[in-house]
Amino acid sequence: MLRDPSVKYRPFPQVDLPDRQWPSRTITRPPRWLSTDLRDGNQALIDPMDGEKKTRFFDLICKVGIKEIEVGFPAAGATEFDFISGLVKSGRIPDDVTIQVLTQSRRDLIETSFESLRGAPKAIVHLYNAVSPAWRKIVFGMTRDEVRGIAVEGAKILRDQAAAQPDTDWHFEYSPETFSTAELDFSIEVCEAVMEVLRPTPDHPLILNLPATVEAATPNIYADQIEWFGKHIRNRDSVIISLHPHNDRGTGVAAAELGLMAGADRVEGCLLGNGERTGNCDLVTVALNMYTQGIDPKLDFSDIDSIINTVTYCNQLPVHPRHPYAGELVFTAFSGSHQDAIKKGFAAQAERNDEYWEVPYLPIDPADLGRSYEAVIRVNSQSGKGGVAWVIEQDKGLKLPKRLQADFSRHVQALADETSRELNAEDIWGKFEATYLRKPGDRFALLDYHESGSAGDRLFVGRVSIDGEERSISGRGNGLISGVIAALSDTTGPQLDVVDYSEHAIGHGADAQAAAYVECRTSDGRTVFGVGIDADIATASVRAVLSAANAA
Repeated sequence: MLRDPSVKYRPFPQVDLPDRQWPSRTITRPPRWLSTDLRDGNQALIDPMDGEKKTRFFDLICKVGIKEIEVGFPAAGATEFDFISGLVKSGRIPDDVTIQVLTQSRRDLIETSFESLRGAPKAIVHLYNAVSPAWRKIVFGMTRDEVRGIAVEGAKILRDQAAAQPDTDWHFEYSPETFSTAELDFSIEVCEAVMEVLRPTPDHPLILNLPATVEAATPNIYADQIEWFGKHIRNRDSVIISLHPHNDRGTGVAAAELGLMAGADRVEGCLLGNGERTGNCDLVTVALNMYTQGIDPKLDFSDIDSIINTVTYCNQLPVHPRHPYAGELVFTAFSGSHQDAIKKGFAAQAERNDEYWEVPYLPIDPADLGRSYEAVIRVNSQSGKGGVAWVIEQDKGLKLPKRLQADFSRHVQALADETSRELNAEDIWGKFEATYLRKPGDRFALLDYHESGSAGDRLFVGRVSIDGEERSISGRGNGLISGVIAALSDTTGPQLDVVDYSEHAIGHGADAQAAAYVECRTSDGRTVFGVGIDADIATASVRAVLSAANAA
């Protein structure tokens, strides 16, 4: 890399727009959406989609709710042409969906495009030619007048071809390709020349697509370009301004959002952002960003995983595990502090009466996208007590007291360090059983018991296995737990003082079990914990005391 990159690269010029309005605006409604997965996305694939994959992808786009779909470049070859004409003839296109095709401004390509759409009830033909200085000078060797002439000639062919097929409701889109790096006055000049030919009206507007063909500046400059264009184009009410941001600088989504704030009406992009180079604007992210602000994007991503499965099958490209909203790990916390905040957030959400979502680290409820809560918190060596407690509660229904959470997390941390991998629910439950529940080698195991007496004076009599030998023990106390402790202290058991006790039901109904937790202090000042689980809460509490005795 150069130490002084200014000798090779120039900063992108600012737009002269001193009265810009977009920074103070907010997005309050969704735009018109256009999916270009089957065209722009498809041409960026190592192995372009065949007819079966394109059909599957088309059905997905319709299911999501996108009403305008760029289905291909019919003049590119037989596969494209046959797929498009097949869609038209098969009746597969829903009544509320309009398909769109792309063509360069050349007579033979335009004529082929119209032929592929023969018989369609309605369709959009998208015409484009590049207008920026680099393309004029390097690629075409043309003047401004010559480039404008290409656009005008293409528009005339569009007009005439549409007139030859009057049974179709034709709509037109024009793109001054490379708009993002072109002079704004020239883009306006070319677009207005096209408008002179096509004569759009408020009832039948022309779509003017202003692509960031190569993202070459910060998204605020793109927004300035869009606002400047919208203020200067003639007959603004007869024009739909469409955005087509690419992602070369990694800000395609931001460019789309700021472009909407700057007055655009429509956004073109791909599901999950596939496209040339670094990709097209990701429609899923733009739509769900709106959703988290309380705006219905009019698109359905309630089963995000099935969408991902279809997109990855058709594109043969993976979705990054950290991809916004869609990635496998975007709702997952490994860090202890994150897990604690999320756990508290879910608890507070359950207690509040209002329905507004407010959970730390989660800008959207995973359930709205069809994701379960089980994968929100996952445990590795970075995790803390909150995360471990969450997994235990979600998997087994156990609500561990805070001090028991801290004690158990030490054991889980040791296991994570030892295995050097993520721990799953089975790993964590296995460690919990080995630490607190009955296991081979325990000194004390309950076989049977009964209690008698009145309130404040209870007698516990139990059959207990001690070091593998069945023995009868008894003890008196003001309750069942104190009776068990007294019985242990009268044998070879440890001296225990109860510091804390809690219990709760696991599940509901006749098959519900109970969990009991006891925290004790030994005669030498150590703290030990015990856990008992049983269909009967009293038996669970006895098991919890014996669990603590084993720990002591």
